[in-house]
Amino acid sequence: MIVNIGILLGGLIVLIAGGEFLVRGAVSIALRLKISPLVVGLTVVAFGTSAPELFISVQSALGGSPDIAMGNVVGSNICNLALVLGVTSIITPVPVQKDTLRIDWPVAMGSSLLLFGLVQGNLISFWEGVLFISLLASYTFFIIRKSRKETKSLQAQAEELDVPTQPTANVWRDILFLALGIVGLTFGSNWFVFGAKELAIALGVSERVVGITVVALGTSLPELATAIVAATRKETDIAMGNLIGSNIFNILSILGFTSIIAQIQVNDVIIRSDMIWMLLVTFVIFPMMITRRKISKVEGSILLAFYFYYIFSVIGPM
Repeated sequence: MIVNIGILLGGLIVLIAGGEFLVRGAVSIALRLKISPLVVGLTVVAFGTSAPELFISVQSALGGSPDIAMGNVVGSNICNLALVLGVTSIITPVPVQKDTLRIDWPVAMGSSLLLFGLVQGNLISFWEGVLFISLLASYTFFIIRKSRKETKSLQAQAEELDVPTQPTANVWRDILFLALGIVGLTFGSNWFVFGAKELAIALGVSERVVGITVVALGTSLPELATAIVAATRKETDIAMGNLIGSNIFNILSILGFTSIIAQIQVNDVIIRSDMIWMLLVTFVIFPMMITRRKISKVEGSILLAFYFYYIFSVIGPM
């Protein structure tokens, strides 16, 4: 079992490093092609930070472990809104922007409901994947167009998104970073999924349990670490929108691309239990957001309790 945990952790480290290299190389190359920093932030960075989850889901689906692929997405969405948001708001209250209420939350809730409706046949097919990618493209186009019309300058928005405004001096370094990122993501996802499957066998639990807990938490660690750092620095202005946006991308991009490559079989337990929890936590944060336009420390404690109760309900019957 120690070897399996070692492979799992090693794969996670390589995944995170690969995602970082991919983002750095891709951002610089995009800027070199005269794409605006704002568009780069809303597309290249957004997709790049979801790359580890995407590679894990594709590897799981192709390797005959669909429960890990689905558990990764559903568990990560629950983790983002219950654990990450809960911990962040306990450290310092998280303000809610107007666009988060009017645009991001409705799209996140709508995407979750759409997913729940489509998986009733226990399958996400190629054409449903095409639908997800089409919706993602429409949403991305909308937010780019809307952002371009905002009164803030592109420069200011790029700084908020933590995107550089100029490419690096060396194009070969960008290409090297891009290549290292792809290699790291490929091997890291392979090791991570292998470690997760072997850990499930060693513990005598289902791949769904490992996917919902270990895999989902592992792929959410970067978001958790970033959120904690931002909260301690009192820089949580865009944290809420980022977490909800991440949930949208998890459903539309990760499940969309994965099901186009290999259709995903969906476990009944995930549909009747885990997805209900995902819908519930997505719904619950709405009244929290509209009261005083922030997630308070008390509400953060409720979200954190929600997450731990959910994890206990998953692990309890083992």
